[in-house]
Amino acid sequence: MITEHHLPVSRTARYYTLGRPGDAIREVWFGVHGYGQLAERFIRHFEALDDGRHLVIAPEALSRFYLDTVRTSHVQSPVGASWMTREDRLSEIDDYILYLDALYAQVMSAVERQRVRVVVLGFSQGVATVCRWLERGTARADRLVLWGGHLPNETDFSRPENPLRSVRLTLVAGDGDEFATPEAVAAEERALRANDVAFERLTFAGGHRLDHALLAEMAGVSAPAPGT
Repeated sequence: MITEHHLPVSRTARYYTLGRPGDAIREVWFGVHGYGQLAERFIRHFEALDDGRHLVIAPEALSRFYLDTVRTSHVQSPVGASWMTREDRLSEIDDYILYLDALYAQVMSAVERQRVRVVVLGFSQGVATVCRWLERGTARADRLVLWGGHLPNETDFSRPENPLRSVRLTLVAGDGDEFATPEAVAAEERALRANDVAFERLTFAGGHRLDHALLAEMAGVSAPAPGT
């Protein structure tokens, strides 16, 4: 008889930072990447925030894989990471919530929580990831930015104690995003309004990507020069 089992194990997680903890820090940003991305490249989108007042943390998902379908050698193959798949999804969700909680605790131990605002930004697959994290984990944010992705289906806004109800919620999508389509965006907005969840919607000219100028505007810093 075949029986499924689970065994918790220790892992080494990787993350990148932009800026250094210190008395000058006023905002801590956690930028959570999308499917098939890596944290090192993802954090480069936040370079405009490297002004001494912002500390940016980019955690990398625990499951890496080769992005191409080469069946011989992967020496030159690009690598990406995923927060979860449908396979054993509940265990993967539990694992990344524990991971992100541990990272949050470590980062916040180096700054004075009462003096800084915490902004959590999820992009694409990272949207569902950060929603589950803040809803089920121990971390708390002042602002939640959901960019180019969708709320997880199991999110229960009907619970008054749901932490996602008390955070400043910002939804962002490009006007040409093939995943966050106008129909999907409208359905999500209806669901939020039906549960009396306050939110703001921001758009930009572009597709499924981060927009550097809008990101800088949201952080209150100077926008990068065109083409950067």
